[in-house]
Amino acid sequence: MRILLCCSGGMSTSLLAERMKQAARDRGMTVDIQSIGIHEFASVVRKFDVVLLGPQIRHKWNHLKSIADANGIPIAVIDPVAYGMIDGQRALKQALACLPTP
Repeated sequence: MRILLCCSGGMSTSLLAERMKQAARDRGMTVDIQSIGIHEFASVVRKFDVVLLGPQIRHKWNHLKSIADANGIPIAVIDPVAYGMIDGQRALKQALACLPTP
């Protein structure tokens, strides 16, 4: 599974990405989690299974959702509490919940 985290410049989501990777390892999961800035979004989104946006770019929701939808990628805004606490378990759980069930 490939998870994309996106924020203004990719810096604030990078720490959360590391915590999510650890949470995935703790669950015995193999995941690829990457963090990018909003300027890269359109060029990389199709390579991922799910996208989580940093709360600080919520105002770009409509634009980013239209790009994700066009590529068939589920997208959500990261829960602000999980984001603020850098809670990798909670953010990973949110990403998994966005995926269609088999």
